[in-house]
Amino acid sequence: MTASTPKPSPWWTPEVHRDRRGFLLGRNRIRAAFGAHFAARDFVEVDTPALQVSPGNEAHLHAFATNGIATDGSATPLYLHTSPEFACKKLLAAGEERIACFSHVYRNRERGPLHHPEFTMLEWYRVGEGYETLMRDCAGLVALAAETAGAKEFAFRGQTMDPFAEPWRLGVAEAFERFAGIDLLKTVTANGESDRDGLAAGLKQAGMRVAEDDGWADLFSRVIVEKVEPHLGIERLTILDEYPVSEAALARPSAHDGRVAERFEAYACGVELANAFGELTNPVEQRRRFEIEMAEKARIYGETYPLDEELLAALAIMPEASGAALGFDRLVMLAMGAARIDQVLWAPVADYGA
Repeated sequence: MTASTPKPSPWWTPEVHRDRRGFLLGRNRIRAAFGAHFAARDFVEVDTPALQVSPGNEAHLHAFATNGIATDGSATPLYLHTSPEFACKKLLAAGEERIACFSHVYRNRERGPLHHPEFTMLEWYRVGEGYETLMRDCAGLVALAAETAGAKEFAFRGQTMDPFAEPWRLGVAEAFERFAGIDLLKTVTANGESDRDGLAAGLKQAGMRVAEDDGWADLFSRVIVEKVEPHLGIERLTILDEYPVSEAALARPSAHDGRVAERFEAYACGVELANAFGELTNPVEQRRRFEIEMAEKARIYGETYPLDEELLAALAIMPEASGAALGFDRLVMLAMGAARIDQVLWAPVADYGA
């Protein structure tokens, strides 16, 4: 009989807490600095409910489901939100112009060094301002986190980055060409439709795996993960910009090229930190995109989530805006030099994995 490997002590044991406490106090300092940062720029900090009629409508995000029980015993399906985005957009429709939200959000099927089923998302929105402003916001928050933590550089899995350096802005199509030799936009039509076989041919030419049941989105994601992301956020923050419209369900199309959208992601040391949009405010187009996402979810996972009809109604009166979502815990990890996300969470969720 072989001896089993002992499990590590839980987070609440005194010796483990002592090892984590420096990270946790650093987290508090960064949270306070961010609150002051937004307040100084006339942002209103808002608090949105976690329970929603729809947790979000992205194909690959998985929610925690529950029921709301009325006084008569009847049940209504509810979900823990995967983002405060829908509630924040309703507040923009209501008349708020600059809002920031530190929200606990919930994503099922996600756990690892960079993922936790419950984590803190920082979202902020600017009415009447372009999404390029959000790029400057992201760079400023990264620098502020480093300054607050006393970090001169970020390091993760052998990669380092200067958090105070000017970011590198890189288009997704340029990244595909540079790192995989693939002409991405050749596989996207002027109205945003995608050519699966054309992209598959590009991957095969690059020596990458292609499965028979891979859709265009599957192939796109494989190139991003295997060929592009390892080069991002090295030495300085990377802004990966102008995603194809089919990969930006909540973003408006670019004014200069209808094949791409006003969406960027920010990377540090190969870690995705933020996702931002020039917000789509056309409710008819938004409904169409949500339905496409849910059809894809049904195809892959055999389930769908309801659409938030109140959100779609709110979009009809929501002004033009830009918004960003930043993984606060991941940024704290990098700023404090932690190796895992649970090191910077005051009370991690119990491990329910196998």
